[in-house]
Amino acid sequence: MRLFLAFTAILVLSCTTKKEMIESSENQIVSEIKETNFSKPENVAKTLSFLASDELEGRDSGSEGIEKASIFLERILKENGVKPYFNSYRDTLTNFDKPSYNIVGYIEGNDPKLKNEFVIIGAHYDHIGKIAAVNGDDIGNGANDNASGTTAVTEVVKYFAKSKSNKRSLIFAFFSAEEKGLLGSKHLAKKLKKQNMNLYFMFNFEMIGIPMKDRDMLMYITGFGKSNMAQKINEYANEKLVGYLPIETQYQLFRASDNYPFFNEFEVPAQTVSTFDFENFQFYHQPDDEFELMNPTHMANVVNKMIPVLEEMMNAKTKEIVLKK
Repeated sequence: MRLFLAFTAILVLSCTTKKEMIESSENQIVSEIKETNFSKPENVAKTLSFLASDELEGRDSGSEGIEKASIFLERILKENGVKPYFNSYRDTLTNFDKPSYNIVGYIEGNDPKLKNEFVIIGAHYDHIGKIAAVNGDDIGNGANDNASGTTAVTEVVKYFAKSKSNKRSLIFAFFSAEEKGLLGSKHLAKKLKKQNMNLYFMFNFEMIGIPMKDRDMLMYITGFGKSNMAQKINEYANEKLVGYLPIETQYQLFRASDNYPFFNEFEVPAQTVSTFDFENFQFYHQPDDEFELMNPTHMANVVNKMIPVLEEMMNAKTKEIVLKK
């Protein structure tokens, strides 16, 4: 997540050790998965562990490491029968000085009329690469930021590739160069706007690797008051999945992730969900943002809770999710 430097001051207030974080995360058992049991913790862990591995060297945009991540994500789309939206899965950035690519897949809607409307589900898969060493470790693995969100999108991809239950057409977007200033999403939003895409909404996963503590919601949503998306999500879920976190307004998180360029270009609901609440994870943009600290059970629960909700959102007869004036 491209946050302000002031966040670091908040994060270092915690004196929690890595061991304590692991134990706390594992002890915080997420609520029982109800409607959908599609996503499995072991599958989440397999994808997440690769994306956050040292082999990828922090997935810096334009690097050899992120190239490996690109190939991996392309393979997931191809193996699941998801077509590229463009001529290939790679959408080459025009606003970055090194070869960098969004990875973009497409599942056509099954409704003759609604398939002309689009939904985008995305996450950024880049991170910050090699950084100042801590205890000899100089790789910013970015497990939480944002291999976790990327992994969630791969799980959603697999579900809809199998179910083909989407009435509206689906675009799955893995964004590059988010850490450079939302460059990947800015590029793609402008490109799709020029095509006059009829975009209904954009939904973004960001930093969902660890559950929040002592909250009355599973996730918070950025730009809570910008639309009725939060209310509709909770209505479709018949429980409070998402809510408002005051600190997201304080730090303008609505503008800090890949939802924002789509809101800017299309003026439609475009929002991010996250479980990073500035109290549950102290290794933002540090080498210790590693797979071992993540909670795949929690992540699978997030995906399983969101799949039926996303299905309801994208299959509504009319555009029920709207901006608030």
